Amino acid sequence: MGSIDGEIPAVWFLISSIGFIILSVIQYKNTGKSINTIFLSSMAIIFFASYLILLTK
Repeated sequence: MGSIDGEIPAVWFLISSIGFIILSVIQYKNTGKSINTIFLSSMAIIFFASYLILLTK
């Protein structure tokens, strides 16, 4: 088990973005295009961009 030193591993951003993608697909199937679907999709994009930024750092 790793120590907690204030650094977030990059893989958590990838896991979170995949989770947001799954949630946005489920939300889109249930309600169609709504503000919640747009929010979840934008969160997926932001978390995936953060993952890519941490990889290139």
